[in-house]
Amino acid sequence: MAHNPKTRTAEEALRCVKSGARVYIHSGCATPEPLVRALAARAPELNDVEVVHLLTFGQADYIGPEMEDHFRHRAFFIGSNVREAVNAGRADYVPIFLGEIERLFSSGARPIDVALIQVSPPNAHGFCSLGVGVDTTLTAAKCARVVIAEVNQQMPRTLGDSFLRVDDIDYLVPTDRPLLELPRHPMTELHRAIGRNVAGLVEDGACLQMGIGGIPDAVLFYLRDKNDLGIHTEMFSDGIMELVKAGVVTCERKNFHPHKIIASFVLGSRALFDFVHNNPLIELHPVYYTNDPFIIARNDQMVAINAAVQVDLTGQVCSDSIGRTFYSGFGGQTDFIRGAARSRGGKPVIALPATARDGSVSRIVPLLDPGAGVVDTRADVHYVVTEFGVASLFGKSVRERTRELIRIAHPKFREELTEWAIRAHYLPAAEAVSVERAA
Repeated sequence: MAHNPKTRTAEEALRCVKSGARVYIHSGCATPEPLVRALAARAPELNDVEVVHLLTFGQADYIGPEMEDHFRHRAFFIGSNVREAVNAGRADYVPIFLGEIERLFSSGARPIDVALIQVSPPNAHGFCSLGVGVDTTLTAAKCARVVIAEVNQQMPRTLGDSFLRVDDIDYLVPTDRPLLELPRHPMTELHRAIGRNVAGLVEDGACLQMGIGGIPDAVLFYLRDKNDLGIHTEMFSDGIMELVKAGVVTCERKNFHPHKIIASFVLGSRALFDFVHNNPLIELHPVYYTNDPFIIARNDQMVAINAAVQVDLTGQVCSDSIGRTFYSGFGGQTDFIRGAARSRGGKPVIALPATARDGSVSRIVPLLDPGAGVVDTRADVHYVVTEFGVASLFGKSVRERTRELIRIAHPKFREELTEWAIRAHYLPAAEAVSVERAA
């Protein structure tokens, strides 16, 4: 990058942060680590600075107990680097749909004083790409009073609505370092069993959304015999890249944004970052667009695949907490579940293992744990998938839902679930006999 009068060191640029300011941090693999470190180093000089972001990687030194008077984090999604602080009361969790976060910035409800972002070097026309993370960051940067950008020579240039003019950036901090990567989870036999069942719901020509982890990777593995799949998702992963390279994802049958993969951020490996660089197949957009249920629904055969912590016998889904312990966030799950439900031929899918804690507890439960939050309501849920099968809930009564969900619970918990359902009058007493015979 040619010398620019806006060029500063991270330490120099972060001097603009004042006490009482609200600071936004770019998320995911785009977390601007040098800027975050420089912010935390200013702690002795600052008080009551609010730090807002989604999932970030790397160290979050601003949330330690010793930082309590200097910084307070507001989490729109809880990552492992801030989870303890949130549950200890040193940081705040905001339950919010991912697609609605940017409205807080643009409406002035949560104005941003300083945005810390990471971008590619500017091109000949003076535009920097937000690279692997457009998400809520493009909007935050456009709304912020001051924008500080780490300009990383190794940030890929992604296409779509992913650009910010260098003229709109106040301070430029040049770097040349590898981006943070997200390692892949090992795929277990349990994941494979769930993946096979989910893949059975996906037809040729379907448009997919899914997250990251063992189950999504297993679903992608079992989609290799499908044809002409499309992608409209918030997150682009290594698993999706592999299906593109295998010729399974072509986007040729997409009726909305045909011939294009639509996403909002990229989480994964260096190979994935290289793949998205200047790749015209892939467009990144802000999440207010990718996660708008009405936009999602414009994709025919939209299949949204999301995870859960628990599902109760009426179909309520908890996915952001373990009891009253906050774990992650709403993310885009409900955005896509509702969008897929309104898509022509769409299928909203919740996938989870039937048990937790080495098989000692069922994830299909009579009642959600005390304090557990409902992310997807009973009416939102169409399909629930475990390693034991697929439960179809759409249009089903509580009695019918109970039968479907007990059928895909682990066999050792089915009798217990049935007995509870009979006491609750979800099922008739005769159901107990049929469960005993099946056992």
